[in-house]
Amino acid sequence: MKKALFWTLAVVITLASAYYQRRTGPTHPKRIEINIANNLTKFKLPRSGDSNEDRIVELPEIKSVDSVLIHYRRFPLNETFTSIEFKQKDNQLIAFLPKQAPAGKLEYFLSFKDPQSEELIETEHIVIRFKGSVPAWALIPHIILMFVAMLLSNLSGIFAVGKEDKHVFYGKITLILLLLGGMIFGPIVQLYAFGQAWTGIPFGWDLTDNKTLIAVIFWVIAVLGNRKNPKYRYTIIASIVLFLIYVIPHSALGSELDYESGEVVTGFIQLFF
Repeated sequence: MKKALFWTLAVVITLASAYYQRRTGPTHPKRIEINIANNLTKFKLPRSGDSNEDRIVELPEIKSVDSVLIHYRRFPLNETFTSIEFKQKDNQLIAFLPKQAPAGKLEYFLSFKDPQSEELIETEHIVIRFKGSVPAWALIPHIILMFVAMLLSNLSGIFAVGKEDKHVFYGKITLILLLLGGMIFGPIVQLYAFGQAWTGIPFGWDLTDNKTLIAVIFWVIAVLGNRKNPKYRYTIIASIVLFLIYVIPHSALGSELDYESGEVVTGFIQLFF
């Protein structure tokens, strides 16, 4: 019963943290609400796109406006915005953002003209990042390995808090999965998506790369420290570090295309929850 409780707790913590990370991530679609002519309309604006095709932006049909425009420019350049009018298709309004090279970004916003007051209503500015296609053989193992590593890390920490010696065994597996998922498949995924395998220390400040590196370092210390004379505190500290790192929004400080130099650098993506 005790071990079953530990496993259940680890699963709940892992699923909750994964959900939180996904919802707060800067590439998760941004929820927007606008009130035009006393009509509240809700929709989502994309913050991620594929480099091999223009990114479609879809809105529900809004009968209370004369026109809807999308305004965009390359980010973070201080260019003049290009404006395009949404077109109606079936029961939706659609427009397209032009595709960008991997790690390229666009800043955009929408404007709505209220027919009653003639007021121009604008949404907040959104930053969308484009990425290259990642093959399933690289992406799927990366996701699974990192998820299971987080699960076993939580389990190891709970076992250590409960004074169960099994924490050493699960700690070793956690480290192996982190190395495979974060240090092997992770760079492969990033290479396909943004053209560079590693943009963390010492080459840059990519948050995803650096937090993975920190997690690996702490788990290496924990596994080595538990080799001859296991101590619960090593595992507890490593599991807490990985948990804290895991809930940091994914891709907040990620790869960004420098349009002037053509190089991929570490950039900033807006953190709008």
